[in-house]
Amino acid sequence: MKQEIILITGMSGSGKSVALHALEDAGYYCVDNLPPELLLPFVKLEQQHSAHKVAIAMDVRSASSLPLVMPQLAHLRALDVNVRPLFLDASTEVLVHRFSESRRRHPLSRQEAPDVAPDQQRDLIEAIELERQLLADLRETSHIIDTSLLRSSKLLAYIKSLISAPATQLTLMFESFAFKRGIPLHADYVFDVRMLPNPHYESDLKPLSGRDAPVALWLSQHPSVDKMATHIAEFLTTWLPDLNQDHRSYVTVAIGCTGGQHRSVYLVERLSALFAPDWVTLKRHRELDLIGA
Repeated sequence: MKQEIILITGMSGSGKSVALHALEDAGYYCVDNLPPELLLPFVKLEQQHSAHKVAIAMDVRSASSLPLVMPQLAHLRALDVNVRPLFLDASTEVLVHRFSESRRRHPLSRQEAPDVAPDQQRDLIEAIELERQLLADLRETSHIIDTSLLRSSKLLAYIKSLISAPATQLTLMFESFAFKRGIPLHADYVFDVRMLPNPHYESDLKPLSGRDAPVALWLSQHPSVDKMATHIAEFLTTWLPDLNQDHRSYVTVAIGCTGGQHRSVYLVERLSALFAPDWVTLKRHRELDLIGA
């Protein structure tokens, strides 16, 4: 059985500890804040102990040695280890709010504790932006989870759905969202479907979602909706084999409409069903998850 390593990195305050707890509950041997210099010796030790599922969290506290991580991951892959990097992110505004609420000190902050005072908030924002720069290379090569609008329970569910997918195959993630709440930070591709007919203006359809049969039927009867679904499917069908060849673990396709309730949800449901026979496919609906629909 191949050894599987899940490497969790990301912004301070983005939920890495929650993700690590989810993996621990799923049977992974978890280590928090492992210095990058110890990554290869630690993996070798766990191989001797026959630990097949290992999760490791690293963060900016090891900033000086972060450049070691990328070549080490390449080395592990050359040894036939399944490496799955996850990067947790959130908007700067959300991170500032979380630090201000908890009064925790950011690892790169010059202040003792974040507060609402302008100079302290400015220092916190500068620390967050510096952290983004230091982690940029790791973010680029990881599957990104935007936790800006996620409750801890939903993040736990997302992590568990991701690790349930086979580690050796590309996983295609479809996600619906509302443009009024912003584009998901983790999206690889974003499709805007706000120009399509909107069920929101039909009184009997307004309270429903794109997962409900009446809405699906109404949208399916509009040629422009079918045309949009066909064009997105053709694009993905063309490029997914190349993305797979590029050793991508996950590809996230975000589809957005105004409210994230009808059109984007319908297209995510339709496209995920279309690609499921040939690809490992997951789906989620950001706005419906927020209201527990």
